[in-house]
Order: sequence, then C-alpha cells, then structure tokens
Amino acid sequence: MTGSSKPCRRVVKVGTSLLRGTPERPTAAVIADLAASLNRACRRGEAITLVTSGAVGLGCAHLAIGTRPTAVEALQAAAAVGQGQLMALYQDAFAVRGLTVAQVLLTRGDLASRRRFQNARRTLEQLLAWGVVPVVNENDTLATDELRFGDNDTLSALVAVAVEADELILLTDVDRLYSGDPRQDASAEPIEEVRDLEELARLSHVAAGGGQWGTGGMTTKLAAARIATSSGIRVRLADGRDPNVLDALLAGDRVGTIFQPAITPLPDRKRWLAHALLPKGSLWLDAGAERALVERGASLLAVGVTAIEGLFVAREPVRLLSQDGRELGRGLTALGSAELRGLIGRAGVEVVHRDQLALL
Repeated sequence: MTGSSKPCRRVVKVGTSLLRGTPERPTAAVIADLAASLNRACRRGEAITLVTSGAVGLGCAHLAIGTRPTAVEALQAAAAVGQGQLMALYQDAFAVRGLTVAQVLLTRGDLASRRRFQNARRTLEQLLAWGVVPVVNENDTLATDELRFGDNDTLSALVAVAVEADELILLTDVDRLYSGDPRQDASAEPIEEVRDLEELARLSHVAAGGGQWGTGGMTTKLAAARIATSSGIRVRLADGRDPNVLDALLAGDRVGTIFQPAITPLPDRKRWLAHALLPKGSLWLDAGAERALVERGASLLAVGVTAIEGLFVAREPVRLLSQDGRELGRGLTALGSAELRGLIGRAGVEVVHRDQLALL
C-alpha cells in the first residue's frame, strides 16, 4: 500500500494466449479461476482493475477461423463477435461471487488527449469507489492503426498509471523473465528481480516476439514494465497457466519476476507526457541541448535543434532525439514544424518548455 487509508490497488493483465484455453482447461475455466482469485483480493479490501485481451481470439474461434486475420477490417469484425462473448464470461464468473464488472473499452487516442485521459481516470476511479471491477480492453472494433496500442501490455501499464496502482501483474505463458529465450537457449538463466530502470534497459536483448494469437511477447512486457516502474509502480510477471499463481502473487509470494519501482518516479503530468502521448514528429538535438535537458533540466531552445522530422502544429507532441538517434524524451512543442524550420539554430527561441517535456 502507498498509504494507511488507501486500499492496495492492483492492475491485473491477462493475455490472449491464456484466454484461448486448452481442451483440459477451457476459456470459461480460466476466467472462473481468475474471478475466484480476484474475488478473494476484493474481499480483503483491495481495489482491482482487470485488463484483458481475447476478443479477437474468441471471435475467431466462434467463427471457426483458424489463423488470426491480418486485415484491419477482419480483426475489427472478429473483435466485434468476440467482445460480447468475453464480457458474458466475465460477468457470469464474477456475478456468482457477488461482484459486478464494468466493460471499459479504450483507444490510444483516449489516453493521448490530456482531457480524455483525465476523464478515463475519473471513470475508473468511480467504478473502484463503487466496488466494481473494471474490465478494460482495447476498442479493437473501432480503433484505427494510428490509434491502436498494438498490445494490451502497454494498455495495462497506462491503466496502472491512470489509477495510480501500487502494482501491475502481467499474467503470461512463461513462468518468468530469462536471460535468453529458454525455448531456444538451454543456458538461459531465470531472472527473479529487476532492480531499476538501468538494469531493465540492459535486458532489451532478451525480448522475443509474441505468438500467433497474442500481439505482445516479452518486448511489450518489458516496455510495459518501463512505463509502470518509472511511474513508481511495482510490476510482477508470472505464468498464468498455473491456476494457483495469481493467489500466490496477490499474497506477495516470490514467484515469477519482480520489477522494482523507481525510487524517484515521474510526477503525474510527466508520466502522461512520457508514456501516453502519440508523437507527431521528432526534433534532433545537438550535444549541448542534450546536456542542458538531461543535466540541468532546462527547456529546449531552437539553437540546440539540428533537424526536424514530421509535420506538426503548436502544442502537439514530439520526440526529442540525441545526435545518435536515442530518444531522450517527449514534449509539447510551442511551435509548429513549418515555423520551426525557419528558426533552427536561433538563440533565445523556446521550442519546448521544461514543464511541457518529460525525459525517458
């Protein structure tokens, strides 16, 4: 808990690879076990938000489609079929335990707008205050490519930021993080704890792509861990195929991999700037500008900008890139790309105020 008067808040994310089930443990059984574990946590006074995948997979199964569609309209149509089935399973599983669930469908645009981000936060807060379990999914039926999260790992991390969770639990089909892909590397060592963001950054080489039905894989789980831990949220990753693992995680047992939160997390608005925005372009900075931002917390001036990519207007988000292409941060530019092109290298012109940027 973050405070004596505030109940522990957890966001639990369950992926498509788990929800498709197996002949021995079908989808309804997986969701029933999930509901039983979360019910016990709710009865202890915890506030639980569930982020779920599975609409496309269930839709395809119902339609007897053997492979995941690639066309956007086919994915959206499959999601439209599967989403109702998915929620019916959750409603039935939680209702028999006396809990109410609420469907919350989000697109990236809902969180990239500060006003809509705050509105989503207030809605989730109200549901939690009522003792309702929000069941969050990407709005696959309506989301276009540019407004998609692309994976529910990222969505779960942003939801955890929105509700100011204490912990994000990622249930997947591996038992923990490894130093390599254990399916291909017999020498891969299990990693039980990731202590800070620097250690997390060094682990990017272990990421692997997702399976056929999921859109994530370890790459997106590490990205989600970066978003959450930099915001002061502990992250735990474990094997959701084990019906007992969620109870163990909720009890605080040492299972899976734990990612420790940053000692000095980003402030609330900076979290939104760093992680929820959809950049419209990029600004390349010289070494002097990089030092000013990183070492002195200064604003970005036009004198330190060496190149511009993309088309954007004032108050739109941009990436801030170092000379070697590293993303240093993100911010809201005070100038549009057309105007800024004529001011590159000019002293005294403020491009991104320090209060409108967040370093990554």
